[in-house]
Amino acid sequence: MKLKKELAFSSCWLKSKKNAQKHGYHLVDPSPWPIIASLFMLLLTLSTVLYMHGYSSSFLLKYSFIFVIFTAFIWWFDIIREGTYEGRHTQIVRRGLRIGMILFIVSEIMFFVSFFIAYFYSSFNPTFLIGSVWPPIFTTPIPAIEIPALNTLLLLTSGIFVTLAHNFMFSLDKQKASAYLLITISLAVAFTLFQAYEYVACPFNITDSVYASCFFLLTAFHGFHVIVGTIFLGVCFIRIYLNHFTNKHHLGLEAACWYWHFVDIVWILLYIIVYWWGGRLF
Repeated sequence: MKLKKELAFSSCWLKSKKNAQKHGYHLVDPSPWPIIASLFMLLLTLSTVLYMHGYSSSFLLKYSFIFVIFTAFIWWFDIIREGTYEGRHTQIVRRGLRIGMILFIVSEIMFFVSFFIAYFYSSFNPTFLIGSVWPPIFTTPIPAIEIPALNTLLLLTSGIFVTLAHNFMFSLDKQKASAYLLITISLAVAFTLFQAYEYVACPFNITDSVYASCFFLLTAFHGFHVIVGTIFLGVCFIRIYLNHFTNKHHLGLEAACWYWHFVDIVWILLYIIVYWWGGRLF
């Protein structure tokens, strides 16, 4: 009986070895997280619209947001496990992931382009309702030389440090890479805090005019991307500590650097167009 079991096991092992994967692509195992994430994101969108129109309390909005974050955490943890612990992210798979990240950043660029077009259209065609001038006659713009200039300095400096962290990762100097990444995260947190203070002290609100609406949409969505990028870099910092990265396999850090440089470039355009050209320098 024991001999039959051993022969059956050997036969199954040989069969599985014969049918083993002979290509560099990753055939993803069935996962429930894409459909679950889609449903929770749909719920989050509906609850946000209902809450803004006064048809629902914030209860559904809060918990749908929590479930979206939880689902994303579990789903991305599975991706990290597949690439780091199971070794399924071959060179071909990493190339596909890079292309996916590039396409994602391109879609984000188009997202901001739409708001910049709205800003330019409104500024070149100011209506009589706002005094036929831009910015509106009853709106006091935020001086570009104050907090916006400081935030520009913070983001540009953080872009330098995140590049240094990436370069030290190539030489496997994880201590310096972690240190520079931590400095980048600290600068990002400082940027977010100064942006929040700017909102508190802002002399106008989003309902004052089209200028105010475009201002808050552009700066708030950029601030949201800064927060996402900060979390992205924070996860990479933890993964460096856990020795997930090597000098040839650190796609997560590479994608985080790309995303952060995208955030930097958008802010430079936002500072020049909204704060400087569309507002006032002093």
